[in-house]
Amino acid sequence: MSYVAPLKDMLFNIKYLAGIDQIQQLPGMEDAGFDTAQAVLEEGAKFCEGVLSPLNWEGDKNPTSWKDGVVTATPGFKEAFQQYTEAGWQGLQHPVAFGGQGLPKTIGSVMGEMQNSANMSFALLPLLTDGAIEALLTAGSPELNAIYLEKLVNGQWTGTMNLTEPQAGSDLAAVRTRAEPQPDGNFKIFGTKIFITWGEHDLAENIVHLVLARVVGAPAGVKGISLFVVPKFMVGADGSVGTRNDVQCVSIEHKLGIKASPTCVLQFGDHGGAVGYLVGEENRGLEYMFIMMNAARYGVGVQGVAIAQMAYQKAVAFAKERVQSRPVDGSLPAAGPIIHHPDVKRMLMTMRAYVEGCRALASVAAAAYDAAHHCLDAEVAQQNETFYEFMVPLIKGYSTEMSQLVTSLGVQVHGGMGFIEETGCAQYYRDSKILTIYEGTTAIQANDLVGRKTARDGGQTAKALALQIETTEVALAATATPDALAVAKRLATARQAFLDVVDFVAGNTKAHPNDVFAGSVPYLMLAGNLMAGWQMGRALLVAQEAITRGEDVAFMQAKITTARFYADHILTQTPGLRDSIVEGATCVTALSLDQF
Repeated sequence: MSYVAPLKDMLFNIKYLAGIDQIQQLPGMEDAGFDTAQAVLEEGAKFCEGVLSPLNWEGDKNPTSWKDGVVTATPGFKEAFQQYTEAGWQGLQHPVAFGGQGLPKTIGSVMGEMQNSANMSFALLPLLTDGAIEALLTAGSPELNAIYLEKLVNGQWTGTMNLTEPQAGSDLAAVRTRAEPQPDGNFKIFGTKIFITWGEHDLAENIVHLVLARVVGAPAGVKGISLFVVPKFMVGADGSVGTRNDVQCVSIEHKLGIKASPTCVLQFGDHGGAVGYLVGEENRGLEYMFIMMNAARYGVGVQGVAIAQMAYQKAVAFAKERVQSRPVDGSLPAAGPIIHHPDVKRMLMTMRAYVEGCRALASVAAAAYDAAHHCLDAEVAQQNETFYEFMVPLIKGYSTEMSQLVTSLGVQVHGGMGFIEETGCAQYYRDSKILTIYEGTTAIQANDLVGRKTARDGGQTAKALALQIETTEVALAATATPDALAVAKRLATARQAFLDVVDFVAGNTKAHPNDVFAGSVPYLMLAGNLMAGWQMGRALLVAQEAITRGEDVAFMQAKITTARFYADHILTQTPGLRDSIVEGATCVTALSLDQF
């Protein structure tokens, strides 16, 4: 089936939860109000539904191919990418000074969700280019940016992120790619990088590789890593593309999913050295690369929402068509569509609630990013930056783990037909698995949440968020409706479970690190569950008020029901997670290695 963008829900989040009207008040955002968001996203939906979505199944059947160093994309991808760049989508949220549209992340992230729902393999290409643009904007010299940024922003060139090596997966201290200084002030790069998404392809004129490497003589470990721009083709002083640089794609991986996206092994320097240009200062490469990684981690979280949305749409369509068995309540005289069966409704509601909760969380975090980068009040900007940074590992970790559950439920709703590739829902299940792995596994996100986001400040940021959640609970209770009271009750219980874990983490990370990190992923899942549930509680308040005004009553009532379902069926998992973290650490590490 073809993708249909859930614009109504997306715009609800942008307007009421993310507060697009407040974003419009920020310097440089004056033209980025709700009307602009609606117009842009309606056009984006047409492109994603009409151009990208029809290519998704084709990409799974007919993946990108490699032969003699040349990577050829799935038929139709090149034409789609040309349409994408000509329409200006790559530059949607990038600076006007470099040819972008300068719109906020609050709008751009929603376009990202639509792209990934329609065709995740395709959407990975602009996602990585976005990260390269952000890194150069932050650390690139004026000379480097003058050469590369405009063509990255307009999509004429694409970007990659080169971290991983055969011996250095997530442990970047083990990076061996070396950079040799040259008399002209540039460098020659030598080494091998693996798992490089869209590292070679035939869709764009040039590929701009951002490569982590160690300058000869640099300190060992992560302190000695620098970042370099290594173009596929050399670039002349006038910006023209010249001869091929010494970087080659020696193979692509054969994968479980996202088959139309080439995952490349790149070899640098086999013929004298690839020319590289230093980004920023030597030995600060990991710091700069983290700019790309943070952008990508948020983007991967949005991918989780996107693929789950597609699985939900397909499951609903099937459940409305598939006739099997008479309803248990006797409401139909004979067998009817399976959507009448309570357990099918339970699965569909679970899918819907997870998707809406995680979408809302991503939207609110995007708004915080915009405020952090555009607000002139330094204190307010810092508050928003802190909020956004806390949410990134949750959005990346929780939303991607959620996508595994939701896409699996999508197969389950289809029954035996779901296990058949031709049905199509198995592709979403396969595609979603990589999301919990690349750009830092769920455990890496959880380690970040424990170490940098909780233990480092003694849990103060986490506790400040809990106070905001408590304010929402009070507002819910004040309306005194049965649904609001129920959600307030579940939120309060989940918030207390969260606070218990925060105290455990803050109080034990130094003294008992194994106990804390044994529960790091459950902590991430508890925190993500609570933060998404909080947004659903806020959404319920908005929906109740809208109904009193007679505004889109059917949609708003569905929002209330979905929020109530989230509270009763998903938030209720948090006390059990709390117990496993605070009271269950010892048994995680109790077995000797020989007993496994």
